[in-house]
Amino acid sequence: MRAIIIDDERLARAELRKLLLEFPEIEVVDEAGNVDEGIAKIDMHNPDLIFLDIQMPGKTGFDLLAEVDKAPQVIFTTAYDEYALKAFEVNALDYLLKPVEPKRLADAIHKLNGAENSAAASPYIPGTENRSMLSEDDQVFVKDGDRCWFVKLSEIRLFESVGNYAKVFFGNNKPLILKSLNALEERLDEKVFFRANRKHIVNLRLIEKIEPYFNGGLLLELKGGEKIEVSRRQTVKFKEMMSL
Repeated sequence: MRAIIIDDERLARAELRKLLLEFPEIEVVDEAGNVDEGIAKIDMHNPDLIFLDIQMPGKTGFDLLAEVDKAPQVIFTTAYDEYALKAFEVNALDYLLKPVEPKRLADAIHKLNGAENSAAASPYIPGTENRSMLSEDDQVFVKDGDRCWFVKLSEIRLFESVGNYAKVFFGNNKPLILKSLNALEERLDEKVFFRANRKHIVNLRLIEKIEPYFNGGLLLELKGGEKIEVSRRQTVKFKEMMSL
């Protein structure tokens, strides 16, 4: 499993590297001392796991997660226990308080191994990834104000355009992200996410009901209860995709 350590303290990075020697399944492929460097290293290596400090000069670990396109597994490492609750709100794999204790690190790696064994995603093979496209098994980080989530794309039923933002519908949550629907459409798998009209992209797997609508269009009811009109132009494409 390929990992990157992101921490502004050089000694903390060195100590964690040393502790991780006890876990041959974890290969530390690089490290970074700030958020911008961390984002560059994530883009370069596409790691399975990051050990991420929260409080760093300029930008926080949460800022980093909000800026990366695809979130790897995250274990937070920080001296600030006040951030613990917020870390778990984003569903991080674990949270380690500095100085990191070997026993707590072992517990975190054990959790990581359990998460990997139950994951549905295919194993990472260097050189085969398509960085421009996101699969439904990928998880993304969504930040709206002080609230943060890790969300599997397969759990998102709808994206709705709101000016320069997109509203993301999953569970009972509807946070806004600073992305246009056109930008999202370019990254999403068209076999799973369908542009129903100018304002909506729907998850085809989370459609509950399909009904005829005005002017030859269709009305989709999603599992969350939302009703979305498919434009007449997109209805032709939708019927071909769904073999209706």
